[in-house]
Parts: sequence; C-alpha cells; structure tokens
Amino acid sequence: MPDPSSSRVRLLVSVRDAAEAALARDGGADLIDGKDPERGALGALSAETVRAIVAVCGDRLTSAVAGEPRDAAEASACLAALAGTGVGYLKIAWAPGRDAAGLLLPAGTPVIAVLFAEDGPDGADVPGLAQAGFSGAMIDTQGKDGRRLTDHLALPRLAGFTAACRAHGLLSGLAGSLRLDDIPDLAALRPGYLGFRGGLCAAADRTGRLDPARIAEAARRLSAPRVAAA
Repeated sequence: MPDPSSSRVRLLVSVRDAAEAALARDGGADLIDGKDPERGALGALSAETVRAIVAVCGDRLTSAVAGEPRDAAEASACLAALAGTGVGYLKIAWAPGRDAAGLLLPAGTPVIAVLFAEDGPDGADVPGLAQAGFSGAMIDTQGKDGRRLTDHLALPRLAGFTAACRAHGLLSGLAGSLRLDDIPDLAALRPGYLGFRGGLCAAADRTGRLDPARIAEAARRLSAPRVAAA
C-alpha cells in the first residue's frame, strides 16, 4: 500500500476493460482503476471484467469502483460482489456524514470512500471515514456535465481535505473532469493520487477511448521536478 504521507503524487487512470488497462499500464499510470463510464460517475464493472483488468496489469496497482449505494447495507453488498477479483483497492461512493453502522468492509481488500464534490466535503469528514475503517478517501464529481472539481470546491478546501487524510493515515485522491492543466495546482496540495478519465480521452469524451499520448503526457507532467517538489 502506498504511504499516505508520501510527497509523491501518483497518476490514476480509469479504464473500462483490459485493452484500456494495457494502454494505461504502458502509458505510465501508477494506479489503474476499473470503471464503466457509461454508468455514471462510479459505474461498477462486472467481476469478470475486473479480473481481466487485474490480469493485464501485472504488478501495477489496481482499483475498481463498486457503485453508488444508498446506505451501508447496500454498500456492503456492492463491495462483496467485487471482493474476490484480486483488485488492490475497492472504491465506493459515500455521502458525508453517512451512518456507517452495518457497513461490512471486505477482509484483505482496502476500501476508499469516494465523496462527491457537489456535497461540499472537506477535512472535517475525514475522521469519521477513518473511524469507519476506510483506508482512503477521494473527492470526485458526480455530475459529468463539463464542470470540474475546482468549479465546485476551492483549492483551500481541497488542501484541508488532503491534509486531514495525511493526518489520519488515509490515502487521498482528487478527481472530477480534470484536465492536464489542472496538474500543477492540484499536485501542490499533495494528494496521493490525481484521477483522470475524460481528460485523457480523445475530444475529452469520457465515454470514448483513452488516448495513449494523453496518458503519457499526464504521467510526464506528474513526474516533472516542479510537481515533485510541490
């Protein structure tokens, strides 16, 4: 598991199948994330597809989204459906302040809570996530209408979130219709990961196919000395 206190910001690329996973792997993605872009912000893939993604990634770290449950019981079922796929992390939508009573996290597979920017999350939400047993926390946008993460939340609020994650030992991530030009400002906040989908697809269409050149450019920008120094 990556060190949540590390200053290195890694690249997360969301993929829909094994072919895209190979593109992300070869382009330099640090974390290859299985997600169905046709099914909203956190559309889950089938267990079979997730297994195929894991198989082509070799020793590259993987994750898979498990959906947008209404409550802890539904979240437990969504996570259980993908727990045996061999994926490194599972991600589940989680509303700020949601009651975690009855939440069953799968043994042996760390789970990342994904908070939606439209709900206004901040650092104050992090202690409860750590107490519930999550291994990480990420902010994404739920509506894929062209608005980006920073259209919903200002940089100081995002900085408070990533700082709270470090303080509580949680891996952090920032995503939400990000563009390559967002990398310097967001990397300076020291999240564990910056997550991309649409910004790495041709014509910025998240339901289209990934562009290998854009993946490589994102990896290059994140490894640039000035980003690493931030």
